[in-house]
Amino acid sequence: MKQSGDAWPRRSAFAIGLITTLALYLNASPMVFAQHSELRREMDVARKKVYPALVNITVVSRYFQGGRALRAPAGGSGVIVSAAGHVLTNFHVAGHTTRITCTLPSGEAIEANVVTHDPLTDLSVLKLRLDKRKSHQPIPYAKLGNSDDLKVGDQVMAMGNPLMLSSSMTLGIVSNTKRVFTDFIGTEIEDQDLDTGERTGVFTRWIQHDALILPGNSGGPLVNLQGEVVGINELGGNGVGFAIPSNIAADVLRQAIAHGTVRRGWVGITVLPVDKLGRTTGALISSVMANSPAAKAGLKASDILLSISNRPVKVRFFEEVPLLYQQVSALQAGSTVQMRYDRDGAIKTATVAVTSMEKFNGDEDEVRDMGITVGEITGPLAIANRYPSKDGVLVTGMRAGYAFASGVPRVAPGDVILSVNGTPTNSVSTFRKAFQKRTPVYAISFRHNAENLIAIVKAPAELGQEEGGELPKAWLGVKVQVMTDELAKALGMAGKTGFRVTQVYPATEASSAGLKAGDVITSLNGNALEAHRQQDNDDLKRAIEDLSIGDKAELGLIRSGKPIKVSVKLQEPPSPVEKAKKLKQSEFEFGVRDITELDKFENRWPKTQTGVLVTDVVTGGWAAMAGLHSDDLILELNGASAANIDAFTKKMSALLKSKPRVVIFFVLRGAQTHFVFMEPDWAKLNAGR
Repeated sequence: MKQSGDAWPRRSAFAIGLITTLALYLNASPMVFAQHSELRREMDVARKKVYPALVNITVVSRYFQGGRALRAPAGGSGVIVSAAGHVLTNFHVAGHTTRITCTLPSGEAIEANVVTHDPLTDLSVLKLRLDKRKSHQPIPYAKLGNSDDLKVGDQVMAMGNPLMLSSSMTLGIVSNTKRVFTDFIGTEIEDQDLDTGERTGVFTRWIQHDALILPGNSGGPLVNLQGEVVGINELGGNGVGFAIPSNIAADVLRQAIAHGTVRRGWVGITVLPVDKLGRTTGALISSVMANSPAAKAGLKASDILLSISNRPVKVRFFEEVPLLYQQVSALQAGSTVQMRYDRDGAIKTATVAVTSMEKFNGDEDEVRDMGITVGEITGPLAIANRYPSKDGVLVTGMRAGYAFASGVPRVAPGDVILSVNGTPTNSVSTFRKAFQKRTPVYAISFRHNAENLIAIVKAPAELGQEEGGELPKAWLGVKVQVMTDELAKALGMAGKTGFRVTQVYPATEASSAGLKAGDVITSLNGNALEAHRQQDNDDLKRAIEDLSIGDKAELGLIRSGKPIKVSVKLQEPPSPVEKAKKLKQSEFEFGVRDITELDKFENRWPKTQTGVLVTDVVTGGWAAMAGLHSDDLILELNGASAANIDAFTKKMSALLKSKPRVVIFFVLRGAQTHFVFMEPDWAKLNAGR
């Protein structure tokens, strides 16, 4: 075949290029293969040192929204860093949780307790429950390296559990060893809250790298080729990952083991770099917190901080801001330090009494039956919101339809509750305790902006069962659809009116009389049924209800095109769902009711079927966490029959007292039985949480 004029020259150029490239590769291949082999060997050594200590962390996350505590499964990664089983991970993985399980690459799963959380560095220190292990083998652990030794271009490996899949490892290089995050125009450092509601990153110069980081990698180790953990991965995306330097993690670990918490000094200043002032040394004090040690010592915004205890201060660029904060936090609470500063050209010295740094957000919890969540007020939170004091608890959420939502005047999120019935409420526990003594109404003293108000909140109403109602009416035991003009024409029965039977309930008088789906009812007791519009759909039901239970209904039918007559004894209708006995299970947050005869008809259950039907499952509750579904039919609770509401209530009460580790629901779901395993946090449930 003749080729086009320029096809061959193009192919020749491609062929020549390919041959040249191949020749260069073959000439260089010994070196390339040697480098590849050496990297592979180093990676293998590093993997053997760290990978066995990698853990997949699964948690029950607890958060607050809309005036209540919600729960959800979550997880991330971590690394074991001591022979005693200490684990480093991110605070945004392990913080605000009720249960933590660590799974090793070997498949061994071990429960873990929290030693301490440190939101300011987004780190948590956990301790494996080694006493619960079945294995007697030493626990594998990794060594922390010196993150200050990292250089741009160093190869590193990110280990973790991306997308909560099994443990994995990716390779990349260090792109930056002292990354800080600033706003778009570079005027201030931005905190990273990572959806935890906590400030983090104040002390951190991040290790930026390009090893692949995905959701689930959070908390996993960043490893050098010597097999040392040089960082704890925190976030990533678009090919960029960021890790907390191991030297910061090592300090948090050291303090957690020594004190069970992280201790930091605080003087109450924030700073900015001095480069834009034309200076190369010092730090610009950008703010001084009211009533802080620095404020009491006379320091002011716009002062240039020159030294702390004769140690020179140098914050020329943003990358040096975290180093100064680290220096201040290392000061011992209760000590005094000399701070030299420049104020308008005059060099001065201030004696500053160092205090302890408090966490920004206080503990938060719910009072479930009152429909409210509150948080404790810390010193930093009071300062940030210009509260007159730390007194009271902060309202963080209200639940519609519950007691607090109907208070007059209404208490709202952001208000500060000072007392309940005259009892001060300066903590979550005292606030909750105020409602243990039931009264018809509660007088709530609260602060709304600058106003001091008192709201009257009624106690939750105890809902009883409905009583009375209408006497039962006659029932035919079938479902029907109206014979519209269009339907009659489609069935070849143009001009016919009445009702087409769509379902005959089993084990009813209608079933015994021989009524069948597809029959067309044209008359009742000799009276023609003239229904032919959708709005006539209830005419047959009303006509039957005008008769009495036990009466005979003579039905004129058309079956397979032929007119016939059928006599049906009218019966009492099955008990309606509205009258079924109901229960709201408040601890696990789901509702159940007794099943009715109608349920048995609709679900084609046998007449002997027993159980309680799940009517609703509240999102974020323990039942939802365990996977209980609306419309599940609960047959048994921990092996005991749940034949009806009374039996269910009795067994549930016993379980709430005995507090088994697992509550097992045996349910009928559709056509199959199924087990649902609930593992509640009994301590919080018993506290009304």
